Amino acid sequence: QVQLVESGGGVVQPGGSLRLSCAISGATSDYSAIGWFRQAPGKEREGVACISTRDGNTYYAVSAEGRFTISRDNTENISYLQMMSLRPEDTAVYYCAVTVMGFGISARHYDYWGQGTQVTVSS
Repeated sequence: QVQLVESGGGVVQPGGSLRLSCAISGATSDYSAIGWFRQAPGKEREGVACISTRDGNTYYAVSAEGRFTISRDNTENISYLQMMSLRPEDTAVYYCAVTVMGFGISARHYDYWGQGTQVTVSS
């Protein structure tokens, strides 16, 4: 069983930055990719970014490209999502997840999820 705990959310002004963390414990050798997702009120969950645990390749949604950076600390089993130039439309609950097979930002392919952390971008 894999457990994920997100942290780092909060309230930030437009143009500001936040760094989210995802602490991963359990059978950490059994997953192939870590993904970050978000869900705004009344909207479907959408993929933001992912990183392969095999070769470190990354992939970003168009909305995140150039503003967000996903990374991982293999020693500490932590994934980070550095978010810059935040916009009001980035407001959502952000989740991290892992998949045991594959790579990408389709939520249906992910097997284990954290509880989420709220990010609010507002002046």
